[in-house]
Amino acid sequence: MTTYKTLALAAVLGIGLAQSFAFAQADDDDDAKAAPEPKAAMQAKPPAITRGSKDVPELILGSKDDEFTVNRKDFELVAGQGYRWKITSAAGLEYKFVTDLFRNVWMNQIVINDLEVHMNGAPAWLEFDSPGTINVQFTAVRPGKYTWSAGDLADKGMKGTITIK
Repeated sequence: MTTYKTLALAAVLGIGLAQSFAFAQADDDDDAKAAPEPKAAMQAKPPAITRGSKDVPELILGSKDDEFTVNRKDFELVAGQGYRWKITSAAGLEYKFVTDLFRNVWMNQIVINDLEVHMNGAPAWLEFDSPGTINVQFTAVRPGKYTWSAGDLADKGMKGTITIK
């Protein structure tokens, strides 16, 4: 029994001494001062995620003056946020809107002329045979940089990026 008491006493003393050495080291002023954090590590916080869907700036493909123009090329989204995105064809040309974004978001619905399409997966592309607007509602899920284009018209400048942070 005395062996157990001796071992218990040694364990208690060992724990007490170990803690006192740790406190002594923390008060040691010989250590080099910690370097300030680099500016790259101090980035601005992304916008707060809300329960309601936010509007993505509308994407307009073509115009009456130029069938190969777009009003905006790059978009930034936040992972976890719900979004509504209007994609509009403003010219008479047929556009095939293709993006790898749809495979990396949670699709809620696609609305065309107040008719809703609900899916259990992503669409391959959106096709505009005539001028009009398609509303896509989704939640950004996977951070990354994705591309979009108007199909075979990417070489005419009808392309861009969608970044999810």
